[in-house]
Amino acid sequence: MEPVTPEPGDRDGPPPRIAYVLGTTVGGTGPHVAMLAQGCAARGMAVGVFGPAETGRRYFPGQQDPAAGGTGEGPALAPGFAAVAIGDRPRPGRDLVAVLRLRRLMRDWAPDVVHAHGLRAGAFAALAGGPGALVVTVHNAPPAAVPGRVIHAALERLTARRADAVTWVSGDLGARMRRAGARDGGRAVVAAPPFPVPSANQVAAARASLGEGGRPAVFAAGRLTAQKGFSVLIDAATRWQRRDPPPVVAIAGEGPLAGELGARARAAGVPVRFLGRRTDVPALMAAADVVVVPSLWEGQPLVVQEALRAGRPVVASRAGGIPKLTGEDGALLVPPGDATALAGAVLTVLDDHAAAARLGAAATERAQVLPDAGDAVDSVVALYGRLRRAMAS
Repeated sequence: MEPVTPEPGDRDGPPPRIAYVLGTTVGGTGPHVAMLAQGCAARGMAVGVFGPAETGRRYFPGQQDPAAGGTGEGPALAPGFAAVAIGDRPRPGRDLVAVLRLRRLMRDWAPDVVHAHGLRAGAFAALAGGPGALVVTVHNAPPAAVPGRVIHAALERLTARRADAVTWVSGDLGARMRRAGARDGGRAVVAAPPFPVPSANQVAAARASLGEGGRPAVFAAGRLTAQKGFSVLIDAATRWQRRDPPPVVAIAGEGPLAGELGARARAAGVPVRFLGRRTDVPALMAAADVVVVPSLWEGQPLVVQEALRAGRPVVASRAGGIPKLTGEDGALLVPPGDATALAGAVLTVLDDHAAAARLGAAATERAQVLPDAGDAVDSVVALYGRLRRAMAS
């Protein structure tokens, strides 16, 4: 993607003020917003971020408003973070307080563009109002449960009516928002942060934590939630226990289903190593024989991008935005939720060395065309410029 050249008005006038709004997140949304905020600030824009205090501590450390003693209470500085309690589920009283606080912050800070990430953050930003253009990026598919789907649909309609542009992380989400009447801002560019190539010692240490020597290692990483499909991976593992030697499964991550998934593996007699939260995921990937992404749905998952950059054979679900990242050759793609197909694809990698080598080479080649942080920032800067010019005309 070509670098974005500022318009003459952008060079001559004051720097644009960009407000990012996000809710509770422990997945890829937080790193994505941090990447955009840092990139826009580096290009001379005034940037403020508004969201839950815990989100600020996790993804924007040291950027709370110093005028408020580091609590985030008060207007954000640029770049900076101000706390607004945007939770992950409806709580009417708390949500009203949060909307009113966000309204006051937006009035005081007067951003040119408000960029909300997620439908709840988008709804809060829409209800808070303000003089700037509103962009909402949709990051997630509707939940499975009926009450959640009803709320999700209501948030889609509100976002479609109020946002000046809606971007999306996968084509299915874009189609949903267009049906709801949204002004389509195009596909959001989500890039995995770069990481250094792990050393031989780091890979050896990672391999030791994956499983017993001589047994193939099947590695997966992600939050332990239903969406990530780790129960499907455990079910798939029951189908390869007669292989000699049987592979060992290792899963890095934390989440609410940790106990349930452990019990499921024990009941099935499947050896699974739950590694918890790890900071050496690139080394674990490099040490694995195959990286598996069994998700029921994903947008542009960082774990897939990291696996491709590691040059490892990848088996993943044909769900959401995954095929757009891998192409048809960069991974073996299987239907989401199909344990039999998942097991067969993993065994193809483990039992066919030529196929595994082809997949690893294809992953490396595919990684060369993945977006980077500059591409992600270029994309939003171009969108912000279009919206600002449209509002000025």
